[in-house]
Amino acid sequence: MLKKVSCFSAFLLFTATPALAAPTAQSVQTSVDGMWVMVAALLVFFMHAGFAMVESGFTRSKNTLNILMKNFLTISIASILYFLFGFGLMFGSSANGLVGTDGFLLAGREDIGFFVFQAVFAATCATIISGAVAERMKLSSYMLITVVITGVIYPVVGHWVWGGGWLSELGFIDFAGSTVVHLSGAAAAFIAVLFLGPRIGKYTNSKVNVIPGHNIPIGALGVFILWFGWFGFNGGSTLAADPELVPRVITVTLLSASAAVLSSAFYTAFRYKRIDPSLTLNGALGGLVGITAGCANVSIGGSIIIGLVAGVLLVEGVRFIEVKLKVDDPVGAIAVHGLCGIWGTVAIGFFDVTNGLFYGGDASLLGVQALGVAAVVLWISISIGGVIYLINKVDSIRVSSEDELAGLDFSEHGATAYELNETVLTSHSNQPNTAFGKELVRKLDGLSVTPTKKQYH
Repeated sequence: MLKKVSCFSAFLLFTATPALAAPTAQSVQTSVDGMWVMVAALLVFFMHAGFAMVESGFTRSKNTLNILMKNFLTISIASILYFLFGFGLMFGSSANGLVGTDGFLLAGREDIGFFVFQAVFAATCATIISGAVAERMKLSSYMLITVVITGVIYPVVGHWVWGGGWLSELGFIDFAGSTVVHLSGAAAAFIAVLFLGPRIGKYTNSKVNVIPGHNIPIGALGVFILWFGWFGFNGGSTLAADPELVPRVITVTLLSASAAVLSSAFYTAFRYKRIDPSLTLNGALGGLVGITAGCANVSIGGSIIIGLVAGVLLVEGVRFIEVKLKVDDPVGAIAVHGLCGIWGTVAIGFFDVTNGLFYGGDASLLGVQALGVAAVVLWISISIGGVIYLINKVDSIRVSSEDELAGLDFSEHGATAYELNETVLTSHSNQPNTAFGKELVRKLDGLSVTPTKKQYH
């Protein structure tokens, strides 16, 4: 009898179903919010494919592998450094509104999903530098700069605005990062380019020579990828699957970018008598950067105006930086992320539907926005300037002239992205030394720095 009871008890033990708590509305909402942030994080991660395509397409073929490696290393370095130091400095307990003091290595933090979302943002800031310094910076120097940016410099800015720091206490608004991410990256890129100097052949006396990119279709694909990922960049910054706010944020993101494409296209047609493809593509990115700060604070109509202004500002900004300042930025990153980032941040002072000047508010918000922009530019310039100065004192951050002419793919990696010489020489095997063959090989290699006839005066 005892044996039968024991067997029956064991049967009940192994077949019993544990009682599960019924899901509540709050638990379901929390789950949906968490999944939305994760999806948005993946979209932002995918933006790095877009950056890689834009940067490689807008530069010469002999530097393609180097750019791809920089983008892969950027996301990897940023993820590790942000885990070790950056996240704690950005979102830890505030020390006088300046920097976070705990949460390093995620100690005591349970919001791992939020960490992932912010980590890919940190990498986005760093990769802006990659395009501006393309074709002439040593990979080792770029990696050191990435370490400092993602580990310390960017998190400090993030703490000021998103981590409860002094700018947030003043009422500074940057919903998704026009200043925190984009202006920070562009300011660092500007300082780096000042140290580097222009590419060989970019300037001849008072003339600015155009050094065309080798694959504009790849660049255009990159812009589409960035545009797509930007819906997660801005939409995910809601940090919740808000059925009212998320669609509105995505809508103004779409319309601002579209307006910027139109304004940059028609403005280049007016200014240069034809629509400029590369400037129009960058116009889309300018509109996206411009709306990022205020995507939760401006009206649909306001977003269109912000985009229209950003498109024109991008065109004039690229020209001003290249011609007047003689700063060589191969992909226009400084104008896209810097000038349009400033515009998008300051525009909140006019278009914020609650306190903007165009909605009955006073100039206080506009003043706070301008102060925030100035403070971030000052911090980035001093910090990254000091870092690059020290690196440059130890060893030049720029490759040699020979390596630059040969291309960074060969000098830094001992390989090339495209195996086209063999194809060209084989197809013209009967006359491999003809002028046609040599010129075609030269163009496909992208080894020449001879400027095209198109010049800015």
